[in-house]
Amino acid sequence: MERKKKTIADFKKGSRLVMITAYDHPTARLVDEAGVDGILVGDSLAMVVLGLPNTLGATMEDMVRHTAAVARAKPKALLVADMPFMSYERGPSQALKNAARLIRAGAEAVKLEGGAEYAHIVQALTKAGIPVMGHIGLNPQRVLAIGGFRMLGRTEEQRRKLLEDAKALRDAGAFSLVIEFVPASVAKEVTEAVDIPTICIGAGPYCDGQILVLHDVVGLSERPPSFAKKYADAATVIRDAVRRYVEEVRSGQFPSREYYRD
Repeated sequence: MERKKKTIADFKKGSRLVMITAYDHPTARLVDEAGVDGILVGDSLAMVVLGLPNTLGATMEDMVRHTAAVARAKPKALLVADMPFMSYERGPSQALKNAARLIRAGAEAVKLEGGAEYAHIVQALTKAGIPVMGHIGLNPQRVLAIGGFRMLGRTEEQRRKLLEDAKALRDAGAFSLVIEFVPASVAKEVTEAVDIPTICIGAGPYCDGQILVLHDVVGLSERPPSFAKKYADAATVIRDAVRRYVEEVRSGQFPSREYYRD
């Protein structure tokens, strides 16, 4: 039976939603065939694809190019694209212009980091017909301001801020929320406080769904976070395949007769 195309209407409270990142055509095709509900073209590409130390180096040009590549796989999963650092912070006009670029590239929703302070941005985008996924808790784009990739939500002040952020983004029209790297008990409280689905990354089992970075899942990340489970060792598979290729070329085994014509 052919899978039905996923839309934001399928992101319902109480669902067991599964999301993963992808940054190019072949991996988008593979993760979609595996049956995920959503694909995120994350600004994490700055780290896992481009080799940068954090996500701040991802540009709009990067995000548009990689979103278009993923969209060409024509996934059944909902395709969400990250709004990169400094692509929306200056106000609704900037946000609308840049979100429109991602939608034209093939995204079906955008994700932006930040809480109540960006509710007016979310409201402007949703009013224009652009679905928005919020992102609270650890915001990698704020890594310099918070002093590194560290868990948030441990203090009472942070817990209250997370609840405030979740409700403000919901009220502004966000259709779902990513909650990153907070205590599981806090993610549970936030999930119970809003009537839109929450999607955890490093925030425990109580959200409506989960999201991980593809390179962490398949073993291609150099420094995966502690909360990411590795399901395969693709690095060893690739390394061994290329080593065999090197050995066969140097020994004269490749190309053998079956791989060329006179």
